[in-house]
Formats: sequence, C-alpha cells, structure tokens
Amino acid sequence: MFDNFLQGILLSLRWDTFGMMGLGLMLGMFVGALPGFTTIMAMAVLLPISFFLDPMVGIPFLIGVYKGGIYGGSIPAILVSMPGTGAAVATTFDGRPLALKGRADLALVTAAVASFIGGSIANILFTAFAPPLAQVALDFGDPEIFALMLLAFATFVGLGGDDIPKTLFSICFGLVMAAVGLDIMTGEPRLVFGDITGFMHGINFLVLAIGVYGIGEMLWTIDSTRGEMTMTGAVMTFRGILKSIRESISSWKGMTIGSFLGFFVGILPAAGATPGSLMAYGITKMVNKHPEQFGKGHIDGVAAPESANNSASTGAMLPMLTLGIPGSPTTAILLGGMVIWGLQPGPLLFTNQTEFVWGLIGSFYISNFFALAVNLAFIPLFIWMLRMPFTVLAPMIFVLSVVGGFAATQDMHDIWLMLIFGLGAYLLRKLDYPVAPAVLAIVLGPIAEPKLRQSLLFSSGDPMIFLERPISGPITVIAIILILLPLFNLIRRKLKGTKPAAS
Repeated sequence: MFDNFLQGILLSLRWDTFGMMGLGLMLGMFVGALPGFTTIMAMAVLLPISFFLDPMVGIPFLIGVYKGGIYGGSIPAILVSMPGTGAAVATTFDGRPLALKGRADLALVTAAVASFIGGSIANILFTAFAPPLAQVALDFGDPEIFALMLLAFATFVGLGGDDIPKTLFSICFGLVMAAVGLDIMTGEPRLVFGDITGFMHGINFLVLAIGVYGIGEMLWTIDSTRGEMTMTGAVMTFRGILKSIRESISSWKGMTIGSFLGFFVGILPAAGATPGSLMAYGITKMVNKHPEQFGKGHIDGVAAPESANNSASTGAMLPMLTLGIPGSPTTAILLGGMVIWGLQPGPLLFTNQTEFVWGLIGSFYISNFFALAVNLAFIPLFIWMLRMPFTVLAPMIFVLSVVGGFAATQDMHDIWLMLIFGLGAYLLRKLDYPVAPAVLAIVLGPIAEPKLRQSLLFSSGDPMIFLERPISGPITVIAIILILLPLFNLIRRKLKGTKPAAS
C-alpha cells in the first residue's frame, strides 16, 4: 500500500499534473469568491477543456477547481459577509465579526489553516478506510439520513441565543420557505402565491444567502454606523501571518470536530459540504465553554465550518470512486468525466486502474499543500481590498449581489426575491430575531422532508421506524436530547432565580 501511495504522490508531482492542478486551484478560488458563481458551474464549464488532457492530468485539474472553490467561498464571507458558496454560509457567523474587529487577518488565516487540516484528516481517512466507510454509507437509508438532519436541526436551537421562542419561529419560517415550489412527492405546486411561475422552482438557496448576508448585512452596516464605517485596520506582514497561524492553532477543537464530522457527512448521498459545515458549527458551539461568544467573532466559529466543508469535499469522493455513487452534485460532474474517459468508478476501479486511483489520491495530498500556500500568499491582497472605504465597497457589494443572484438561476424573479430577503433580514435584525436558523432550515428542509415522508411511507406511517433501526435510533435519541437541552437549562435557571426569593 505504501509503495502505491508513494507512486501516486510522484505521479501528481509531474510538471503537467502539478501545473494544471495549480491552475485549477486559482480558477476555483476566483470563482468561489464570486457570489452566485458556484464551483459546480465552474466545473461544468471547464469539464470539456479537461477532455483534451490525459485523465491523470484532467481529473486533478478539476479537483483543483473544486478545492479552490471551497476555500474561495470563505473570502467574501469573511470580508463582506456575503458567502461565495453555500458551504461558506456558516463561516459568516464569526468570520465577519472578526473582520469588523480588525482581525480579518486572523479569520482568513484560520480559514486557510482549518481548510488544510480538514483536507489532511479527510485524505488520511480516505486512504486508510475507503472500502469499509463506503459500505457504512450504503447502510444509510431514508430514516438514517432524516435522523442526521434532525440532529442538525437540534444544533440550530443553540444558534439563536437564549431566546428559544424566537429561534423556533426562525426555524419554522425557514421550513415554510423551503416548502415553496413543486412537491417532490406529488408534483403539486405549494405556496406559489397564485401560480407565480418564479416560485415553481422553489427558493434558490444562493439567492437567499446573497440577499440575507449581502444586501441585509450591507443595510445593517449602513444603519448601525451611519456612514462612519471603518472596515479594518489590519496590516499584513510575514511576521503577522506567522502570529495568526499560531493563534489559529488554538481552535484545534473546532478543527477536529469539523474534520471528522465533515468527512462523515460528506460520504452520505444528498448531504455534502453545506450541511456538514452547518452541523460542525452548531456542535462546536454546543460543546464550547463559552458558547455566548459565538456569533461575535469566536475563532472556533471559523475553524469548524471551514475544516468541515473541505473535509466533506474529500468525503464526497469516496462513494463515487468505491461504489460509483456521487456524494454531491460536484462529484456527479467528476463521475461523468471519468465515464467519458473510459474509467468505470466502483470496487473494480481499485483493482483494474491502480495507477490512476493512487495518482488521484496523491493529488488530494499535493493539492491540499498547494492550496494552503496559495491561500496564505493571497491574504495581503484580500486585506488590502477590505481597507477600501465603505462608500466604495457598499455599491460593489450591491452590484455583486445582483449579478450573483442572477447568475444562480438567470431569472429576474429571483433578483426581486433577493432584495426582499435582504430587506427582511435587516428588519429581523432590528427586531432582534436570529436570521441564521431560518437560513439553515432552508438548506436542510428540502433534504429532510422527502426523507421523512419516504420513511413514513415505508413504515406505513409508524414513526417508531426512526427509533427501532440500529443506526437511526441512537442518532434520533441524541437529537431529541439536544432539542430539549436548552429548555431544561432555561427551567434550571428559572428555579435558581426563585430560590433566594423563597428563602
């Protein structure tokens, strides 16, 4: 095994493979930093170009685009609270507050280091446990995936602070928005408001994210600062980068949780980097000694989702290579490319195409180191962009939001919807309602609902199916405990507050 691994590393260090991988990383990072222009779009456009290359060069090129895009989404999320990709939404929760505190350098360095750590742990897990982990993923049916989504919802309750009713209202509102469009089971339109055709395809998540975290954040910043906004005072030097790297190591707990959780969620079909990063953020906050600091610029709030989304991106490759089942839309594009190249993903791939498989695994490791170097090298440029006057930056954010919102669906209906969501998010913040739980509910709602309904159809309506199965049962019990935990804590605080009065 070690000889095969070493041969794979050497294959990925060939000048043509290494060069195209680096080009892919740069292109992916650029596309990921543009809101609305997703990594999937970039890979779909660049896929035909890769057909002119040898498979051992073309696939690493596409992997470079994928890896670069995942990190690139964190750049606008931290700088202007506008996630470039869905996987970077959780990064805005603490990345943006860090930037407003003048620590954008720490947030960007932490994102780069966490991405590297998450990718490294995922690479090791992939190399060592590919076949058995793929078999575990196959054991996840509809009840297991719904139980996992329920666990993710359980972490949402802690994202809204101590005001549980407002948090639950935010989650329910997000679930209602997730139901807009055609019913996936019956094909009937739901909540389309008089057959408005724009609602037939549902509410696109990127349109929502750009509206809430682009337009909404811009309006909030203008209102709260009255035009006297100072973006950052950070000045990046080589010594400053080294200092930020040392500080980022203190978030090792968040990186560890994100890396392992992200990889596991990534190998599940229909899951992917976005749910993985959201779950990692929620769980890291719940186990942290100071959860009240999350959302205000806690370094673990950047480390956990960034390590998770990079780990998940590698995890999604596992079922594709070992079983021929893509774990995400991006790996589905890779799967199509491999089939066109004459490569048949599945168990026999490791036997019949040993050189290709180990070369591909070697490219995971090399691209991870290359991405870390590229990310750290470009941080001074990102800091320079952040020092632009807000009077210049605000119009740029608005233009990027409109262009990105249109690029996501190419429908003017979604541009108006994005502006409405931005205004709504601003008003909710004014009323002190948490926005994050609603956004996260819209992400996981379309995944959880069909799994719930299909599970109940399979069990003839018996909800005990979620408790009786060996995998879904423990996950469901843990989720229920986590959902009720804030209520128990609230009752305990009330009882403690009444004891002195009684005495």
